[in-house]
Amino acid sequence: MTIEPVRASAQLWPDPRRVVARAFMPGEWATVWGPTRLQTVLDRVLAIPDDAVPDLLTAALAEFGYRHRHLERVLRQRAAHVLDRAHHPVDLSDDLRLLIGAYFTNEYALEASALTNPSMVPHPDGSPGRFVLSLRAIGEGHISSIEFRTGQIGADGAITLDPPSPFCTLGQRRPPLYDRTLFGIKLRELGADPGLVSRVLEGLDERFTLAAIEEAISNLYDHELSAAVLHETARMTHWLASSNYIVSFDPATDLSERALFPAGSGESAGMEDARFVRFDDAGSPTYYATYTAYDGFEILPQLIETADFTEFRIATLNGPAARNKGMAVFPRKLDGHYAALARQDRESIYFMTSDNVRFWNDHELVYQPQLPWELVQTGNCGSPIETSEGWLVLTHGVGAMRRYALGALLLDRGDPTRVLGYLREPLLEPEPGERDGYVPNVVYSCGGMVHDGTLVVPYGFADVGCGFALYDLEALLSAFAEAPSTRS
Repeated sequence: MTIEPVRASAQLWPDPRRVVARAFMPGEWATVWGPTRLQTVLDRVLAIPDDAVPDLLTAALAEFGYRHRHLERVLRQRAAHVLDRAHHPVDLSDDLRLLIGAYFTNEYALEASALTNPSMVPHPDGSPGRFVLSLRAIGEGHISSIEFRTGQIGADGAITLDPPSPFCTLGQRRPPLYDRTLFGIKLRELGADPGLVSRVLEGLDERFTLAAIEEAISNLYDHELSAAVLHETARMTHWLASSNYIVSFDPATDLSERALFPAGSGESAGMEDARFVRFDDAGSPTYYATYTAYDGFEILPQLIETADFTEFRIATLNGPAARNKGMAVFPRKLDGHYAALARQDRESIYFMTSDNVRFWNDHELVYQPQLPWELVQTGNCGSPIETSEGWLVLTHGVGAMRRYALGALLLDRGDPTRVLGYLREPLLEPEPGERDGYVPNVVYSCGGMVHDGTLVVPYGFADVGCGFALYDLEALLSAFAEAPSTRS
């Protein structure tokens, strides 16, 4: 049975005018015969005649200031970092400091190439039908970041998107307190020398700071240990520490201004396909999102945690089952355990449980590719949605010519490893107007939500823009009853 969607008129397209001011380092390298590039450029700026500085700064602020909410604040922070790194005295005029910041800052268009792969969750304000949409923004160099939009699902299923702010901001990043046990487990998973890991962590508190781990690493060099092993252990430790951090935004900013941009070493090439879920567990709701960190060579599953989309905690996921792409957390605990769906073999859907949302060990196969439109691979599209009939799981399938389509499974509420039914035909396929783009022949979602009996599926098309597909939930659940699973 084919379930026909109603496509909403609302769409999202990339806007290259949405830019952030980020640090710019002009091709720095060190030599044995001269200064670094940072020092060279800084010296040139410092040599600008005093009477020319105000005019140059005024011109820069006139050209770029209106594109950023607090450009002068950003430039001061950037100048402070540059001067500290160059070990330069700080007795400079405010105008000169701002001009230094301008020479070491550049604009980056977060969504210059694409705005796609959305997930949808209820808004923290609790208003019926209000939602938050997370989006994968792709800019220069194919670097992916996470943006947000808000909107309303009307009583008739109509989708209304709030106009986004003209500004974007990256927020303030700071290191968290690290958990010694989890930190050690992850270092060993990464292949660090077990003996050195123990020596690094043995003197630390159960919760320790970035400064404490830096000091513990430096102390290793006082011992007669292999330089190569020491270097690799230090590299892995810094890599892991930088992959765990907190980002805070001014609560006065609009949610659409806030962007999560790659900060850790493991995500230097992108933060891809965040799957947000509102998680309820006998208290105030928490929003979790899993995403794929990519450094240009390897992928790393990461977890975002937030209560209000103002402060975000970013953490690595641990354990042998925390691998590959597509992981998504259930919206509540099952039998006292966290639960998730993910891929383990790059092509099938697995069920996982854990006592700790950041540590995943066991997994069990749920569904393998079997239909013509998904024979290359399948995976879940976001977190399962609880219904009266079972857990509704949106899926994606890859078929001939690497064409992506969306499907759906229904899992037993008491035993989510049991498939009650699956759609034989795709739930959503690319329309002719959605085929062509950055990556042709693709529709993809990172999670939808149900409101007033309507399933709303936000989806990316051709890795360019986003649309919304609407389904009558009762009719969809009836389709599963007509197409029960053939698996025992």
